[in-house]
Amino acid sequence: MADTNRKIQELLSDYAGALRDGCLPVFLKSLTRQEGRDLASSKEFWEAAEVVRALNGVGFADKAAIADARLFASRVDANIASRLKKAKSSQRAKRTNASRTMTKTQKTEKLI
Repeated sequence: MADTNRKIQELLSDYAGALRDGCLPVFLKSLTRQEGRDLASSKEFWEAAEVVRALNGVGFADKAAIADARLFASRVDANIASRLKKAKSSQRAKRTNASRTMTKTQKTEKLI
């Protein structure tokens, strides 16, 4: 069972561990109501949390994934191309359907 009524230093240590392990929701769920109030009002915690975030960012900078915009752009291009193909095929289908739906008199007039 988690220790209740942890001091700010203990909460900061637990926060740093949760940030490092990627389980902040678990940390937040572990807070008691009083600990949450203490965190919200503690300037010391928030200043230290900024340092922890910066250190965590530096420590894992080589493992951080940067979004590749080329992949996004290629997917958008593929989607546009797909829609253009669908639009062209639907226009062809409309033209062929229109010729199929001619009345008998129109077909005989066309033959003459």
